[in-house]
Amino acid sequence: MKNDNILQREVLDVIKEKYEEIFAAEKKVADFVLQNPQKTVDSNVSELAKQSGVSDATIVRMCHHIGYTGYYQFRITLARDLGKKQYEGMVIPKNTGAIAKVFHDYAEMLIGIGRRIDPEVMWNCVNLLKICKQAHIIAIGNTCSVSQYMGFRLGRLGIRSTYGSSAEFFMNHVNLAEPEDIVVAISKSGTSKPVVLGLELAKDKGLKTIAITDHVQSPVSELADYVLLSSGKDEAFNYYKDYAQTNVMATIDALLNFVTNEEWIQTKQADRPETILSEYKL
Repeated sequence: MKNDNILQREVLDVIKEKYEEIFAAEKKVADFVLQNPQKTVDSNVSELAKQSGVSDATIVRMCHHIGYTGYYQFRITLARDLGKKQYEGMVIPKNTGAIAKVFHDYAEMLIGIGRRIDPEVMWNCVNLLKICKQAHIIAIGNTCSVSQYMGFRLGRLGIRSTYGSSAEFFMNHVNLAEPEDIVVAISKSGTSKPVVLGLELAKDKGLKTIAITDHVQSPVSELADYVLLSSGKDEAFNYYKDYAQTNVMATIDALLNFVTNEEWIQTKQADRPETILSEYKL
């Protein structure tokens, strides 16, 4: 069992303390992290491995050897350290201009996503949703709420879907999937292990897959048939802001915008639940 006290310490201090205890290949990772802490935080395990000149497994082993449960815990703790420094002494102006700037920045991010998504990939994803028998949406952690949102939206469009709040739920759905089904994997980091396992199972079953992720270079992206990027540009990881799902939801909304077909909705009576429940709204 890992020492919980390590999470209270600065990551760079832990690396320096444990440096002589780790193997030569792991020291290459440690050297890169010490010299480039922000680049490390901005990288998933595959990206850091490439930058350090080692394998993904070496990254994970180094994290284990210095006391962390894995790269995710290592990275998020380092992000916390940098985030504290980033926000020290910061004063947010309380005026209309500051509010407008926040929304302007959101708009710029969304425009960037639109420019970055490959149109051919988008049309292929739209077609998969239109012809599939059922879409199995897989996500974990704080992204589960986004999978529920997408599942609800698909239902309103007349497309059957499954989603769940745990890996056990979505693994069951994927395992029982039929050949005409598809899998939609949502992972901002592209490294969520349960999502990776779900995609591997889908691949074994020969199912078509779509990934919605911030990172084109990630295990999730490599496994999926089609990748919709949910980030407009590569930018610094922010410990306090990066849990926001605005970009992911915007990517989903764009995809479903192209899926929407009024004639199809009427044929499947997809909007019937809204009509039935309308009496409960003022």
